[in-house]
Amino acid sequence: MNYKRASEIVSHGEICDVYYEKKPVWIQEVENNMAKIGFMDGSNEKSVKIEDLYE
Repeated sequence: MNYKRASEIVSHGEICDVYYEKKPVWIQEVENNMAKIGFMDGSNEKSVKIEDLYE
């Protein structure tokens, strides 16, 4: 994923299937090349590189 797409998802509140390491996540915020994500399974939040996220 790229910064522009991640920012669109966050700012528009889109419901999208976003994944990190094959796990579904939601993007809470983006800053520079990092995204703060939450895991749908209730695992802890994590900061990851935006490029490691995919739809």
